[in-house]
Amino acid sequence: MAGGRREREYAMALQRRSREAYALAGRFEAATEAERKVVGQLITLTGAGWRLLVDHAWPATMSANVDMILVGPGGVFVIDVKRGWEPPSAADDLPPADSEHRDLGVAKLLDTTRAAEREVASLGMAPIALRPVMVFAEHSVDRVVGRLRLLGAPEILPVLVGEPQRLTPRMVRAVADLLEETFTAYDTPSLAETPARTPSEEPDGALFDVEDVERAAMRSALSAPIEQWMTFLHHDQVSVVRRDWNGPARVGGPAGTGKTVVGLHRAAHLAQRTTGRILYVTFVKTLPRVQERLFQSMAPSVPARVEFTGLHSWAQRFLGERDVRLNVRPEAAETAFSRAWLRVGRHSLLTELDPSDRYWRDEVSHVIKGRGLTSLAEYRVIPRHGRRTALQSQHREAVWRLYEEYERLRIAQGVHDFNDLLMTALREVEREPVDPPYTAVIVDEVQDLTLVGVRLLYALVGDAPNGLLLIGDGQQSVYPGGFRLADAGISVMGRAAVLRTNYRNAAPILDTALRLVSGDPFDDLEESSPNGHRDVELTYHEGRVVVAQAADAADHDRRLVEALSEAGPAGSAVLCVSNRVGHYHRLLTAAGFSVLNLEDYDGNPTDAVKLGTYHRAKGLEFKNVFLPHHDTLHMANGHTPVDRERAELARRLLYVGMTRARDHLWLGTVVRS
Repeated sequence: MAGGRREREYAMALQRRSREAYALAGRFEAATEAERKVVGQLITLTGAGWRLLVDHAWPATMSANVDMILVGPGGVFVIDVKRGWEPPSAADDLPPADSEHRDLGVAKLLDTTRAAEREVASLGMAPIALRPVMVFAEHSVDRVVGRLRLLGAPEILPVLVGEPQRLTPRMVRAVADLLEETFTAYDTPSLAETPARTPSEEPDGALFDVEDVERAAMRSALSAPIEQWMTFLHHDQVSVVRRDWNGPARVGGPAGTGKTVVGLHRAAHLAQRTTGRILYVTFVKTLPRVQERLFQSMAPSVPARVEFTGLHSWAQRFLGERDVRLNVRPEAAETAFSRAWLRVGRHSLLTELDPSDRYWRDEVSHVIKGRGLTSLAEYRVIPRHGRRTALQSQHREAVWRLYEEYERLRIAQGVHDFNDLLMTALREVEREPVDPPYTAVIVDEVQDLTLVGVRLLYALVGDAPNGLLLIGDGQQSVYPGGFRLADAGISVMGRAAVLRTNYRNAAPILDTALRLVSGDPFDDLEESSPNGHRDVELTYHEGRVVVAQAADAADHDRRLVEALSEAGPAGSAVLCVSNRVGHYHRLLTAAGFSVLNLEDYDGNPTDAVKLGTYHRAKGLEFKNVFLPHHDTLHMANGHTPVDRERAELARRLLYVGMTRARDHLWLGTVVRS
């Protein structure tokens, strides 16, 4: 109720100041009554900390400048006021060169918005925080057409007040001061300059509806904090978001450097400047829901323009639209491989390197099928990026026989695996391109895709300018095997950016995680790194890492519950290996916690403890992260090349889990005597 009273008082205070603002708007003698009411509403906001710049020549029909620039908690709004015009229809895209709407000044409005973007980029402000607005003074309208927001006089104040809060008062002052220095042809009227008011200067009708503004102010107050931290980016990030690439591009960098934030801003930037579809895809199937919610929050004007999806979900849907049916059954495919191993693998010389089928299952899935190999001759000579265990010619022949037996059994059962799904989709795209085409494809966590998956996404846009953006970090790869972009025919020469400033992790957390992998080599799509040491700039030096050493499993779980109770469930996540998720769900539920599985998490704030595997946590972050039995991932190097390779992969997986934590990392272990 207190919050509701505050918003009511805010709306009433604006109404009281609106008469003074209307009187101040009288200085624009050439303005019609409708235009004067519009500018009166905007001046009203200056009494609440907003800043307004008005063109010297306004209201002049042939003015060389856009009418106004408004800076407030919701961002920067570049505003043109129109009289004597009907608002364009919703179906009209308002292209700047369109003959019917050229006189509306769309090109001028967009050019001024871009000029303002260039200026505020020096402060690190992202393009999504600037919005071109066209106000039709004699109409009631609220519509989004392309990048433009079309508003009528009754809508202007509630819409601006209701925008998510992106800027603090200090930011408003800094941005407005910078724009005033740049746009020298603008005056800055404010209520501080208000002349004495006479009754004749009051408008015939109210400038705005108090209840509408009250509701809008409440919406703004309830907006998520993400609006502010996603509004300002590091200057390196802003340059990547706004850059024009003349072909495929790549963004890399260690964990916590804001790669996904850049990807989301890039999607918004392209959506506001193009008319085609944009695909934002990742390997982790649960991540698109979270990314889509973040995008809707940060760029509410263009959510329908960007499609968020997992790669396999997209391929399945695409093939369904083409009436291509596959029987994708992972469990049945797994059974086929187990039978193939029993028949031709377990008594072969492959057991000299690894007696179990695990390593060889990954070899077939990620190296042979994941790279789309079709002959033993190809497999004999390819570099096995990401695989540390050397295979002699006779080993490769044995693997190929295992692969052929698996394929024979799989086909006999009439089932397909995920590699078949992607390869079939690739062939279908090559046979007949997607229509309508995608303007851009943004790939997050690209290091976890197979080569066939990357080739499929590349086929959607090819080498088109600003078409393909690959985002990822080889050090965070949690699946065996790898590839080079050149293997997919992709060149990013001169079109790559590496982010080096960590914005997520407290220094103790990042130090702990980096020590874990500092000695391990890794492949990073274009080259190999001999070790895991990387230069990272830190921005957050507080936070803590707690290593809880328990006497036994029961003591370990008791300490976990106590630590989680102390930290609080909101903003906390418990991450573990897949076969322990059920145990911890029962434990936490019995302890009175509400538990949300990461399989069902969509990024919305909740008081429930998030629970899931390291793999499902890819791309996510939490205030507090708890890793029970964190040292049971078989991270010891062992004696064989396969053991060492498996240990490196386990350390990378734990590194990913650790770097999900912002403030507090809890590492549980049982000390064995």
